[in-house]
Formats: sequence, C-alpha cells, structure tokens
Amino acid sequence: MKVLKNGVADKCNKKIMNTKSNKQSNHKRKKTQGSRTGKKKQKSSINPNHLIQKAKKVEEKPYQAASSYQEMDIHPQIKENLKRMGFVYPTEIQEKTYRKLIEGKNLIGIANTGTGKTAAFLIPIIHQLIEQQKPSAKTLVIVPTRELALQVEQEFKKLSARMSLKSSCHIGGTSINKDIKNLRQQPHLIIGTPGRLIDLMNRKELDLSRFQTLILDEFDRMLDMGFISDIRKIVKAMSNRKQTLLFSATIEPKQQSLINEMVKNPVKVAVSNGTTSSKNVTQDIIRVPNGANKFDLLKALLVEKGFNKVILFAETKRLANKLCKKLNQSGIGADQIHGDKSQNYRVKALDKFKKGNIKVLVATDVAARGVDIDSVTHVINYQLPLNFDTYIHRIGRTGRAGKMGMAYTFVD
Repeated sequence: MKVLKNGVADKCNKKIMNTKSNKQSNHKRKKTQGSRTGKKKQKSSINPNHLIQKAKKVEEKPYQAASSYQEMDIHPQIKENLKRMGFVYPTEIQEKTYRKLIEGKNLIGIANTGTGKTAAFLIPIIHQLIEQQKPSAKTLVIVPTRELALQVEQEFKKLSARMSLKSSCHIGGTSINKDIKNLRQQPHLIIGTPGRLIDLMNRKELDLSRFQTLILDEFDRMLDMGFISDIRKIVKAMSNRKQTLLFSATIEPKQQSLINEMVKNPVKVAVSNGTTSSKNVTQDIIRVPNGANKFDLLKALLVEKGFNKVILFAETKRLANKLCKKLNQSGIGADQIHGDKSQNYRVKALDKFKKGNIKVLVATDVAARGVDIDSVTHVINYQLPLNFDTYIHRIGRTGRAGKMGMAYTFVD
C-alpha cells in the first residue's frame, strides 16, 4: 500500500497488526463457516493498485449567465417563485437549454448532479403549461431512485407554487392504492421510478399514450441499475409523445445506439465533458492482514480527525444492517439506507445524516444512487466494489462542489 500524506491508512493498519495474533482463531472459525454455505462470492474486476491517487484541486470559474431570471422570457409567477427561493441567475445548463426546450426540441443534456438540471427541465415545462393553457398536457419524469423522485417533486412544487398545477410521485415502498388515487386526479406532472411505473401500467392505471413529454433523468444510473428493459417498455408506451429530454452525467459510446433509439434528432448541450472524474478525491487502499478484524480497522479509521460525515458502502443489505448495529454499539452514530428499508425510514436516515446527527451513513449501491448530500468528508468501501464504474459512482459522493474529498477501500 502506498502511504499518502496524511498517513491515516498506515496508522490504522499498525493498530490492527498489534491485535492480529488475538484474532487468528476467530478468523479461521469464520472462514470455515463461510465455506459451508456453498455460495461463491462474486470476484471484483478492479486492480486495487489503481485505487491509489492524490487529489488534484480543480479550479472552476463560476458560470456567468448573460441574463437574470427576471430578464428571461419566463412566466411572471415562476419568476416570483424563483425569487422566493433565492435564485437570481440561471445555471449554465438552465440558460443553455431553456430556449431550446420552450421551442419543443428534443434534447440530450450532459450535466452532473448539482448543476441545476432539475430546474432546467421543470422551468420550461411549467412555463408551457401556464402560457399555453393546456391542462391536459402531461409530462412523465423517470428517475433511478426514490430519493431523486422526491427531490424532483419537491422542486416542482416550489417552482409551481400558486399555479394550481398538480404532480404525483410514484416510487417503491409506498402505498400502491394511494398512487392509484393520485393518478385519478389527473396530475400534470408524474415522477416515478421504473419499477413502480411498470406496476401501474400493468394494473391499467397509467395510460401513457396521452403523454406529450418524456424526461429521462440520470440516464446513466438507470442503466447501471439494470432498468433498461423497463425503460424500453415505458418509452414504447409513449409513442405519441412530442418531446423527449435525456439528462446524464456520463455517456458511454456503447450507449449511443440506445440513446438514438429513444431520442430522435436531439440538440445536445454539455456542461461537463461526459466522462467520470474523481480529481477532487484523494484515494487510498487499506490492506486487511489475514486474521485481522476488519471492523476494528474500520473503527480505528472513523475515530481519526476529520471523519465528520462518512458514507460507508456495503455490498449487501445484511452486511449494512450488521455494520450499522455494531457502529452504534461502539458509540459511533450511524444509520442505514438500503432496499429493505421503507421510504419513510430512508428519508429520516438521510435527514439525520445531512443535519450531522449521525457521523456514518451505511448504504448499499442501489439505495445511494441519486443521493446528493453536501460536505461528505469521506467515502469508505468496506469491500472492494465489483467493477470500476461502481467505484467511481461511490467516491463521487465526496469531493463535490469544488471541495476536496477522501476515499478509502478495504482490500482483504
């Protein structure tokens, strides 16, 4: 292991080595128990040596918009709502896409989380609904995670305040009967995750043939999470749509044919280069010696100075439960988000983490997709991720908005 400037990983390894001899018998017993299950562990394709990198401070010049919101051709009530929200100037993605979306063009937007892309598609949609007085015009927003769906709905409600526009949010872990009741109230904007939308379609409660606009948000993450067949089915059901918007932080060459299939003759607006980046994150690995207790190593890491807001990634829901319980028993405030937790529980756990009421948020990959939390100081991978794309998405939770971040990965 390469020792970085702060030497945290090295110090923690020394602490564990001191207790190594006391753990040998326990390690052998666990290894024997594991072999009895007969299950083969999936092997990571990552070379751990590639996960050692010093952060490079990337200076980004703030974008200077040509016009303020008040100077743009936006409905007066939206301007008032933006002012109330404290927004004066549009972000780059908002300014560069607004006129094109008002004109009804199909669009591919390359933009990272935190660039204002949600408002980039919501402002023109709300403007068109009010200006054209088409209450029957419907828009569908498909997102990869429950958390992101709720964020989109909250922003819609703020931007459309005092306009009598309705929205409904449809995600797993909530009442399907409530979803059906909300759909029957004919909302203008529907936001949902692929699985729940397919469920509502199969129940004949969601007829997409009358929808005019489709928005695919965080498209790369939806592909990562295996939603491609669901998305294809939904897109096919919207054959009468007039406008399609696709937003993604990254676009891989192998995805291009799929994108062409869904978005015809689009204009392309990129405010990032469309490739993954981790330049703001210092990365290091921590090798776990044979016989050492990995959880003790984790505790040694977390008590170091500066570990203020940490996302700890676990490969399984069962391991996430176990780690969260042991952390709390050790006096380290923690909570967890994963697929077995209700939406209400996950929202409360995220809120505690955001407010600093807990130090550690234990998460699985699926649950953490779309989570946008400011000032995460560290990301820790309790196990080596299965592939590099997953690794990049994980460490992207830190080092955001021009800040520096730190990522550690345990290597057995």
